[in-house]
Amino acid sequence: MLEGNLISYCSIPSVFQSVDDEECSKGIVPIENSIEGPVGLTLDLLVHTDLQIEKELVIPVNHNLLSAYDVDIQDISNVYSHSQALAQCQNYLDKYNFKTHFTLSTAAAAKSIHGDKEAAAIGTLKAAELYDLKVIDKNIQDIENNQTRFIVLSKNKQKFHENSKTSIIFSLKKDNPGGLHDILGVFAEYGVNLTKIESRPSKEGLGKYIFFVDFEGHQDNEDIENILNNIKTKTSFMKILGSYPIIDIEKIK
Repeated sequence: MLEGNLISYCSIPSVFQSVDDEECSKGIVPIENSIEGPVGLTLDLLVHTDLQIEKELVIPVNHNLLSAYDVDIQDISNVYSHSQALAQCQNYLDKYNFKTHFTLSTAAAAKSIHGDKEAAAIGTLKAAELYDLKVIDKNIQDIENNQTRFIVLSKNKQKFHENSKTSIIFSLKKDNPGGLHDILGVFAEYGVNLTKIESRPSKEGLGKYIFFVDFEGHQDNEDIENILNNIKTKTSFMKILGSYPIIDIEKIK
């Protein structure tokens, strides 16, 4: 759905497409969860988009069991939700021996259970409000300190901010032993702190990967510009996903 000029409650590919088609100016997608780790679909889509990361958000995640009817938990047999939400509630689901079903989003799960008294969805309290659902059980996630990092996507490059981080993706040149070590060494040479590194299959064959790196500093900073120019000479492909303000995760806990 659209709220003002911001897209929400949609599948991840739909968010990318809506912002790219200028149906909305910004979109929010999950990129990392404190329990389940990186969101692979978001990382894969970032490889093929020209959208920029404008901001990051870290939001505490509380999952709830929702039903279209006022039923007891023992009456529920099937539970629907996004794969990440189901994984974050695995112990709870096993406890009641629910049969689980994947959906494109928690919102899709909430919409899908109307008309089925044996079905429930895992979602937010906001989803219960939006789709007129009953809250059967609250805070069913396996780990209390469950947080998801989201990124805000737009077509705009973020202005310079002193306390920034930059996200890039790159792939190594073929037949280049020690290639990743050489690239990481450039950051060490300039004393720049890496905050995250992930790899994803490039889908071009076994053993071929694309690397995602977050590091402190803005792309318009002179040292960061030198680092990026250096990395370009050591990679077959490199793209800047954006520079954006760093948030203090400790203040969110």
